[in-house]
Amino acid sequence: MDEKARIGFLSAMLKLNPEEIKETQVLNTNLRKQSEKEKLGILDVRILMNNNTEIDIEIQLAAMNIWADRALFYLAKMYTEQISAGEDYTVFKKCVSISILDFKLFEQEPEFYSCFHIREDSRNFLYTDKMEFHVLELPKLPKELKEDSSDIELWGKFISAERKEEFDMLAEKNMYIGSAYQHLQVISQDEEKRLEYEARAKAIRDYNQIMLEAEQRGEARGEARGEARGEAQGIERVNKLNTLLINDNRYQDLERSVNDAAFQKKLMSEYRI
Repeated sequence: MDEKARIGFLSAMLKLNPEEIKETQVLNTNLRKQSEKEKLGILDVRILMNNNTEIDIEIQLAAMNIWADRALFYLAKMYTEQISAGEDYTVFKKCVSISILDFKLFEQEPEFYSCFHIREDSRNFLYTDKMEFHVLELPKLPKELKEDSSDIELWGKFISAERKEEFDMLAEKNMYIGSAYQHLQVISQDEEKRLEYEARAKAIRDYNQIMLEAEQRGEARGEARGEARGEAQGIERVNKLNTLLINDNRYQDLERSVNDAAFQKKLMSEYRI
């Protein structure tokens, strides 16, 4: 997504005037490990805004019931890594999680968009504004757009769109979506960028499939001990895959992995991809 499209999407999600966002910077998506045993964190897209707000944007295709815990883990990790030894707590800046889900996380809730803060239960005042969670559940999007459809709804439709007619219509309604659509068209026409995009999509699908199979294996065992072992094996495999991608400098340039027969063979033999 180009700079203009990022500004448009973030202004819609955070309910800001686009002019308030002077600049967005795409950061390293690897979160620090405090120890060898700690889980390595990798975010889909990590953005720093001009007011130092850090934003994690993630897209999840396969259903994951523990998504709320996962999003909390990564946002808490992103928050705590802002401080170093000797610094005081005034260094902390706001951290925002944006989850774009192709499944229903809150089955009983009809709305496709939800925003969460840490508030007092009975009097409803903010404890802190330093952590914020946005969730888009794409399957809950209305079938048809209305004249007064929100920008968040337009972006949700754009993300889930499949036909050219839909893209064209949405691009006309929102100039920032128009910029994103133009960027997509460039990618589709540029062979190198298309391979990079497809490689990224493949990595996401592989990750989702590994997690799904680990959960299924755990459920099949029935007993808590077997379930924990099945999940641990799946998580370990994901961690090994992520480590391999990072160590080989291929996380930022995954199209080389797709075209590297030796690398593919290594993945297939070691991680059963």
